[in-house]
Amino acid sequence: MKNYELVLHRVEAELAAGRLRIGERLPGERVLAEQLGISRPSVREAVRVLEAMGVVRTATGSGPEAGAVIVAEPVSPLTAVLRLHLATNHLPMGDVVQTRILLESWAAREAAEQQANADELEILLDAMDAPGLSPEEFHRLDAEFHVALSGLAGNVLIAAVMASLRSAIHGYVLAAVPNLPDWEATTVGLRAEHRAILKAVRAGEPDDAADLITAHIRGFYQAARLNMP
Repeated sequence: MKNYELVLHRVEAELAAGRLRIGERLPGERVLAEQLGISRPSVREAVRVLEAMGVVRTATGSGPEAGAVIVAEPVSPLTAVLRLHLATNHLPMGDVVQTRILLESWAAREAAEQQANADELEILLDAMDAPGLSPEEFHRLDAEFHVALSGLAGNVLIAAVMASLRSAIHGYVLAAVPNLPDWEATTVGLRAEHRAILKAVRAGEPDDAADLITAHIRGFYQAARLNMP
């Protein structure tokens, strides 16, 4: 068993026994490292995985909101295993992109057919229009947009898979930023594409919604590949 898996098993056991509850804080890195006889970097890796799984939320600093706070319990054994697998494996970029196209084109089509309430998407896009966003901030919101869009289809498993892929999406997209020829021009194009997808969903145009999100995902991937060494 890897060191960080010891931390994950400890947290799962504490949640199952009721000794940890939603809203409570995990013990600090030093405490967990001493309790389990592992290094603090291993503890940090475990917390990163738990955050990718959506079990904890982390905040830096020393105030009352600092540290890792339990925000959710695994919804089901299937979801927990799936999230853990996806969060702890280095996924090939091409596989992530192909999976995204399959899932998100279906989800966009379903959301448009249902004309689902897309207010959350507009809030995220408005936040992405804020001036002075760093590439990391921009793409964090971008990943949230795609996860939220997938959730509009109403399929719990699709939503769980997309939530699990969030960190992989954010990672490969952010890694491509320094290699893009014009970051500002790229953001202008991405914003326009997001707005077009939202418009198609709200207008109840499933084919357009699916085609637009497919072109959006594939287009960025192709640009990144062309400009990555």
